[in-house]
Amino acid sequence: MKFTFAPNRTYSYEEYMDLMTELVANNRTTGPNQTVSLIDFTTLNLRRMTRLNKTLKLTDSLKDKLANRDEAQRWVVISEAWCGDAAQNLPILNLIAESSDKIQLDIILRDENEDIIDAFLTNGGRSIPKLIALDENNNVLFTWGPRPQRAQDMFTEHKKHPEAQTNEEFKLSLHTWYSKDKSSEVQKEFLELL
Repeated sequence: MKFTFAPNRTYSYEEYMDLMTELVANNRTTGPNQTVSLIDFTTLNLRRMTRLNKTLKLTDSLKDKLANRDEAQRWVVISEAWCGDAAQNLPILNLIAESSDKIQLDIILRDENEDIIDAFLTNGGRSIPKLIALDENNNVLFTWGPRPQRAQDMFTEHKKHPEAQTNEEFKLSLHTWYSKDKSSEVQKEFLELL
C-alpha cells in the first residue's frame, strides 16, 4: 500500500524531547485537552523517557540485523506527550533508528494529524504510539504499535475484565511490566519486522 501524506509538523526525537521539556516547564501537554491529569502524565513521561534514554541497550542480535540492512526506511511514529505507552516505547524505537544509517525517524502528533491516525487505527481506535514504516517510494512496509504484543495482551485482558483491576491498578501493573521488560519484547518484535 502506498501512503502519501503531509503531516502538519514532524519532530526528530531530539526535537520531541525538547518539546516535552518545554511543555513540562510551562505546565502544559500536547493536544487540545489541557487537563491536570494529562499534564501530570507528561511530566512523568519526560522522566521515564530521560531515564530510558540513559539506560536502554540494544541486543547483539538486533545490532547485527541493523548492521546488515541495505534498504532505507522512514519510520513515522504517531504520538502525544501525555501517552504512557509512547513514553515507554519511543526511546527504544529511537535507539533502533539511531543504530542504522538506513532508518529515519520522524514523530508526529496524533491530534494534529487525525487523517493519518485514522488511516492506521488499532481495533477501531486511535491508539498510540503507532509506527508506520515506509520505503523510499512511500510504500507501507509494516506498522507497529501501540505497544509490544505482551503488553497489548495485558491491555486486552483488562478491557475484557475491567472489574479485575481499577484503571489505576492496571496502569501500575503495565508500567511495572515495562520496567522489568527493559524493551526486550520490542527488540524481539523488531528483529522479526526488519
